[in-house]
Amino acid sequence: MFDHLSVQCDNLDASRRFYEAVLGPLGIKVAMEFGDVLGLSGADGVPKFWLGKQTTGGVQREIHVAFTAPDRATVDQIHDAVQELGAEVLHAPKEWPEYHPGYYAVFMRDPDGNNVEAVTHS
Repeated sequence: MFDHLSVQCDNLDASRRFYEAVLGPLGIKVAMEFGDVLGLSGADGVPKFWLGKQTTGGVQREIHVAFTAPDRATVDQIHDAVQELGAEVLHAPKEWPEYHPGYYAVFMRDPDGNNVEAVTHS
C-alpha cells in the first residue's frame, strides 16, 4: 500500500539495534546508510523502511507500523527477539479474531515509543 515509510528516532543506534533484531526473522536488514539515515530492505534490496535521526518537529508522536510475517513461527521468533532486547512487549503473540480469523500478531514498543507489530494472516 505504501512505497516507503520513514521514522525519525531520538537515538538512531538504539533504533538500529532494535529493528535489526526484530525484523531479522523477516529477512529485513539495513541496505543503505547515509550518515544519520538508514534504509532497511527485504530480499529485493530496495529500502522501504527508513530510520533517521530526529531533525525536525518537536516532540515525537507515536506511530503504528505493522510488518507482514510469513507464518506464526516467525511472529514467535520476533517476540523472542523483543524479549532478548529487553524491549516492551505490548501484546504477546496471539490470534486476534476481532480483526479476522487467522490474524496472529505480536505488538511491541521501539526505543522511541512507537507501536510496532508483526502479523501473519494465515
